[in-house]
Formats: sequence, C-alpha cells, structure tokens
Amino acid sequence: MTSHVVGYPRMGPKRELKFALESMWDGKTQAADLEQVAKDLRASIWKQMSEAGVSMIPSNTFSYYDQVLDTTAMVGAVPARYGWTGGEIGHDVYFSMARGNKTKPAMEMTKWFDTNYHYIVPELSGETKFVYSSRKAVSEYKEAKELGVDTVPVLIGPVTYLLLSKGDKSAPKGFNTLSLLDAILPVYKEVITELKEAGASWIQLDEPKLVMDLEASQYEAFKKAYAVLGEVAQVKLLVETYFTDLPAEAYKTLCDLPIAGFGVDLVRGNKTLSLIKEHGLPEGKTLFAGVVDGRNIWANDLAASVAVVEELQAKLGKDNVVVSTSCSLLHSAVDLKNETKLDSELKSWMAFAAQKLLEVVAVAKAVSGQKDEAFFAANASAQESRRNSPRVHNKAVKEAAAALAGSEHRRSTPVSSRLEQQQKYLNLPILPTTTIGSFPQTPELRRVRREVKSKKISEEDYDKAIKAEIDSVVKLQEELDIDVLVHGEPERNDMVEYFGEQLDGFCFSANGWVQSYGSRCVKPPIIFGDVSRPKAMTVYWSTYAQSVTKRPIKGMLTGPVTILNWSFVRNDQPRSETCYQISLAIKDEVEDLEKANITVIQIDEAALREGLPLRKSEHADYLRWAVHGFRITTCGVKDTTQIHTHMCYSNFNDIIHSIIDMDADVITIENSRSDEKLLSVFREGVHYGAGIGPGVYDIHSPRIPPTEEMADRARKMLAVLESKVLWINPDCGLKTRKYAEVVPALTNMVNAAKQLRAELAN
Repeated sequence: MTSHVVGYPRMGPKRELKFALESMWDGKTQAADLEQVAKDLRASIWKQMSEAGVSMIPSNTFSYYDQVLDTTAMVGAVPARYGWTGGEIGHDVYFSMARGNKTKPAMEMTKWFDTNYHYIVPELSGETKFVYSSRKAVSEYKEAKELGVDTVPVLIGPVTYLLLSKGDKSAPKGFNTLSLLDAILPVYKEVITELKEAGASWIQLDEPKLVMDLEASQYEAFKKAYAVLGEVAQVKLLVETYFTDLPAEAYKTLCDLPIAGFGVDLVRGNKTLSLIKEHGLPEGKTLFAGVVDGRNIWANDLAASVAVVEELQAKLGKDNVVVSTSCSLLHSAVDLKNETKLDSELKSWMAFAAQKLLEVVAVAKAVSGQKDEAFFAANASAQESRRNSPRVHNKAVKEAAAALAGSEHRRSTPVSSRLEQQQKYLNLPILPTTTIGSFPQTPELRRVRREVKSKKISEEDYDKAIKAEIDSVVKLQEELDIDVLVHGEPERNDMVEYFGEQLDGFCFSANGWVQSYGSRCVKPPIIFGDVSRPKAMTVYWSTYAQSVTKRPIKGMLTGPVTILNWSFVRNDQPRSETCYQISLAIKDEVEDLEKANITVIQIDEAALREGLPLRKSEHADYLRWAVHGFRITTCGVKDTTQIHTHMCYSNFNDIIHSIIDMDADVITIENSRSDEKLLSVFREGVHYGAGIGPGVYDIHSPRIPPTEEMADRARKMLAVLESKVLWINPDCGLKTRKYAEVVPALTNMVNAAKQLRAELAN
C-alpha cells in the first residue's frame, strides 16, 4: 500500500538552517555557505524518507523563511517598496520582505491557522502583476531527482494563497483578493507544466482554507481554479487539507474537482470519517488518509490507525486509499534519536517526525499484509504503559481542577475603579511607557545558563551573573526613563519552557526544536501528566529586581492558555482540563508575587487567539474555558495590584469582547507590523475601558523606527482611545534583538511618549 508524507521539518535535527541563516544575516558567512547548508539538509531529508520506505516523498517543503513567502516570490507579488524590478528573486529581496531592511519595514507576519508557526502575509491590490519569478519548486524537484529520489512537489494552492493575503495600502477598503484569481492562475499553470516536464507525476497543492467556514463564492473559486489547473495533461493533482474536519460542502467540492486525489486530517478531523463513509469517493479519485498525527509528539496507536484505514478500504476500495500524515510534520520535533533528557519510558510514548515516517510506513505495510509484529507489539505495550502510569495521574490535582466548576472567578471590583486605585499607588505619568518583558539574550547570557546546567560554574556564580545582568537592564531602563520596568528575563531560556521546567507533569527534550518563524525555533514543553506547582518559580528574581529600583518592576509570567497552546499537550484528556490545572499553578505564583510586594504582574497570553478553533461553531466553547482559565489566575489579587497581559501576531478584532472579558487591568498588544488593524475595532465603536498599549514598533525587524513614526502611530491610537488608558510600548519582547538596535529604538519610543505628553498638555 502507498504511503505519503505531507511535509517535513526544514530546520535540521540540530537547527543547522537556523545557525546558517543567522550567520549570513550577521555578515559572518556568504550566501553560498547558506545555500550549501540548505542543499545538504534537503538531501539528508529525502534520503531519510527514502530509506524509511515512504512511497510519496514531498519536495519544495524546504524554505529559507516561510512557504507562503516562497509562494509570493514564485508569483512575483513583491511590494513596490522593496525596489524589485523583475527577474529571479534573490536573497536580498526575499529577506527584506521577511525581515525588513534599514529603510523599509517588513511585511506583516501572523499565525498559520491555529499553529505556532508564523507566515508572511502577502500584500496585493488590483495593480498586482503576477509573473513567474522563482523556480524554487522545479529546482528542488530536479535536485532530488539527481539524487535518485522521485518526489511530489508541494505548492501552496492558489485559492488558499489569495485568501491568506491582504489588500496593500493602495487597495480600496474591502478589497477582495480572490478578484485576482484569473491573474494568478497562469503562473500556477506555468509552474505545474514545468514540473510535469521535469518528470513529476503527482503535484501536491495545499488548500487548508477548505476546512474553514467558506462562502459560496469562495467554493466557486476552488472550482474555477482547479478547472484551469486540471487542464495540464498527464500530471496528477493532489489537493491537501488539514488541521480540522472538512465541512460537508468542502468534501463535496473536493469530490467534484478535476483532481486525482485529496488529503484529509483524520486526527483533528475525526468527523470527516463519517462524511467519507456516508458519501464515498468518486471513481478514479484517491483518498490520502491522514491517520498519523503531524501536530503532536505522541506515538500513534498503530492498531487504531490500521483499523481506520481498513474501514476506509472496505468503503472505497483497496487501491483508492493512501496512508498519510494528518498535516506537515513541520509542526513536530525532528528526531527522538537525538534525545538525552527523556527517560526510556517517556520516549516509548513518543514519536517525533523521523519516527512518524516509520509509523506511516508501518501502517501501510500492515494493511497490505506485511505487519511488523515486533514494531506493533512495542507500540501496544507503550500505549498501555502510558494509560496506567502513576506518573501521569495525580488525584489531588484532578480534584482541585474539578472544584473550579460553578464559579466564574471574576475580580469583585470593576476595572475602572481598580485603575483609579492603582494610579494612586503607582503615580504614573499619562501615556506610561513599558516594554513587554524580555531584553536581548546575549551570547554571554546563554553561556552562563549552559554552564550552570552542565555544572561548569557554581550556582553562586550563576546567581551573581544573573543579578549583574538584571542590574544592567534595570539601570538602562532608568536611564532611558521608562516608567514601568522589567527585569529582562536573563534567567529564562523560553517563556514557556522556563515555567514548564518548574511544574510537575511536564518533561523536556534536549533537541525537540520546532520552527516558529524564520530562524526562530522553540522547544515546546511536553505535558504528559497532571500539572501542579511544587514551589515559587519567579519570586526570587522579581523581588531582587524590585530591590534595586524605586520604579515598579513587572512580575513576568506566562499565562495558562499560552503554556497550553505552546506545548505538546497530552491527548488523553480534554485540553480545557489541562488548562485549568495550569491556571491553578499560575494562580499560586501570582499570589506569591503579590505577597512579595510586586504590584504590577504581567501574565502573557500571546497564544490565546492561536488556539481558537478554525470553525466558528466551536469558537464559543473554546473562548469560554480559555478566558475563564486566565481569570482563575487573577481572581485572588487585591484591587491595587495591576494585572497586565500581552498578545501578539494574530488578528484579535474578532475576539475583542472575549479579551475584554479576561478583565485584565492593562493589555499590551501587537499593532505596528499588522498596519494597525487593531485600531479599526475601536473606530467601529467598541469601548475598551482598561489600559491598553498597542505596539508602536515592530521588534521582529532590525529596523530602528524614528521618534516621529512612533509618535504618529500613537496619535492614531489617541484618535480612538482615551489618553488616560493608553500605554506606549513595543509590539513584543526584545529577546531576539541586539542592544545596538534596542537602545536607540527605546530611546525614540520614550521621546515619542514625551512629545505626545507635551502636545496633550498644550
């Protein structure tokens, strides 16, 4: 039986691509060095899949930054500000779009569906001229072929690409990007024709927008697009969907399209199985059954996967089903064989991307009568071990979470009254300035953390080094005249991992890296059991920081929903139950910080929007328990304790009422990179009575915005928000930036705030 993989991680098992990218960006190496690292990675991935026995191996899933940006390059949709005049798009233009440059800002970045991966949002208008401008897909197909590996080239489908795009600044309000479908299809047709001529027999087009709630006109766009693309003879088109159930209309549309096959997610989209059984499959089409989970790191229940595939075969015919992953393995860690921190029992419960290749092949072989009995027996034993392990279950934690039912856990005083009490205590100026939390993580800081873990330096030396860094960061903020300070988080490796390392029920990999955007990788914690907090996690460093300044220091915490959404979460109980367990742990930490006289506490919920289900019918239930989970953490504090939260890089306008319902005193939120879309919700009449700090500059670009640019952003905010609630801050934390960028940018930010205060006073 045929096996197929939707996509594979591109960073490399030891983050080889990350380091090669950053080395080139820093001017330490040349483009040719980066290209060689990339070529070696691609070759090793194709070889690995081939040796594992995967029948249909993807190509063009590698990217230097982002697959949507690759598509923008392919169709030549480069915004005019980057000065591209035609020809094959090179690194300079490509990375300027992704990261900005000294004079031009980057394109907007936002979350890829409900994942922690970020894509670069295409900017289009009625004037956009599409032209075939990057032959990457064809080049990589030929590259694999020269190595003796016949692959399935993967493209972002044209309708999903357009639906993920936005109108640029010249486009009229309400511009429909699908109006460009006729213009973009000739480029896609040219690419598909060139791939066919190079020898490709199957071409995969990812159309995950099909799982969303679509309008009739959008379904018509899919029909129109594939009627055109289907005209390319002697090549089979595979349309891939993933991340949740297919709506009935989407399933019908896929059945009617002139394509050879389509893929479905049968892990997160288990209701799709009922659609398939009810409606069957048209003659001549192949179903790519996504039974191996591409979004998590748990080993598949192989017996259950085989049962699903056999059920499909019985309904559709043995030759009409292909075993596949539920989505690209981009969202999983790379390889368990590199793991040194996980014990043998925990490892037996897991499968990273490399192991998932083996699972796909094992299921395909088992269904074909070539079952690997030893492999299946080991899998069954691990499944049983995990179900019954005392490491997983904690009765006291389950009872505490169950006892939360029946209360909404709201603070008793309205936010307007709380803000008045807090201002009397904090005595902040109008338009107070702050940062989001982290300051640059220097090589020296990383070295100190590495050496204390490896016991090359003592705990005492580590303590001195971290305190010295806190002293430096606090002093810098005082010199810059920032109003509410942070300690800079020098002790933290990652905003989720740091907390997970101190909570029971979590475990950690040594090399379980997953790409978040560009060269940025995260190592998600693994929640394998019931969660509790053995002791205080942040009080020591926060109280030290507060002791060296008279200005308020924010206690910095990561919220329960973000910890949940940025972890690999256990799949043996509802996510809401795990979230409530984390909420109780963070609640204890909040109250300990308050007892230690930390009067401003920030609980980041950067991933709240990210976890929103893709189907609108499921939004209300998720927002109910997610917002409740946040309120649990803050319900016990005094009115004079100011609670901040932070959110970034998502579209928040459609959940603004749920954000208000979180009942935080102040929210800081990404705004500048997304062209201030957030402000439109306030222009439309939504009243926000709490403090709010829409970001005035994009920290994911090395560009340093001038004072007047930031002041102008804030003036736009003042047009829709009261000055008494407005804060001035960056979009996000400063961890990934260098001090040479941070100091002038923050200087300009504070100057912008002072300039506006003077304007308001006059």
